[in-house]
Amino acid sequence: MAYARSADLDAHGDPVIADVDEAGSRSWYVDSTPDPTSADGRQRRADVARYLSDRADALAFITRLLSSSSLARRRPQFGCFGLHEWAMVHRVPEGAQRHEDLPLRLSSAETDQVVERENLVCSHIDAFRFFTPTSTPRNVLQPTRGTQVELDNPACLHVGMDLYKWAVKLTPLLPSDLVLDCFEHARETRVLDMEASPYDVRPLGYGVVPIETAAGKAEYVRRQRALADQADLLRTRILEKLPPATA
Repeated sequence: MAYARSADLDAHGDPVIADVDEAGSRSWYVDSTPDPTSADGRQRRADVARYLSDRADALAFITRLLSSSSLARRRPQFGCFGLHEWAMVHRVPEGAQRHEDLPLRLSSAETDQVVERENLVCSHIDAFRFFTPTSTPRNVLQPTRGTQVELDNPACLHVGMDLYKWAVKLTPLLPSDLVLDCFEHARETRVLDMEASPYDVRPLGYGVVPIETAAGKAEYVRRQRALADQADLLRTRILEKLPPATA
């Protein structure tokens, strides 16, 4: 991706981002083609060769992960119903939950009962690792970082939100509009994540998806399906931008 080098500087000619060094260079970028639209007549583009050299292992992991978790490669599973957030507060004393500034919709006892009567099938390591000690053994799977490529579910909300994380890590290789689209998708997905959680987010202007009911489960899956389709389009766009040798 290329852009005018002056875009990295403010009105006073000072860097506006952290990775511009004293010489005016950016990590994993090189100054190249003369650009008449730039104040200094230069253009800045991704230094793909250096990125591949410095970040080869990370790039290979991200590529494998995104490829394996596509809808074309893996059948989506829609039976989790967002219970990961509930499992994070199972048997936790009232007021000691992770989001301590948000009240629970149900009482602590009722919240625990939901966890104990439902099937926990979380497959995402960065959700599962926050399960409480009492909810961890209730989960059908015991995901680890080592099994992430094998287990990431195309329908998982966290897998969809992760696209923004991977896009940022791949930023030199991706256009800014794609990174922004991933951010917007993560934000939209987080809304469902919290509306289906045990927390009451109505005071913040959001709704409730009561997954402890049949109607709530149906709404969750309907919105989850739409988000999974959106995520897969973004995943495909990312993979299409990666260097051919790694895709």
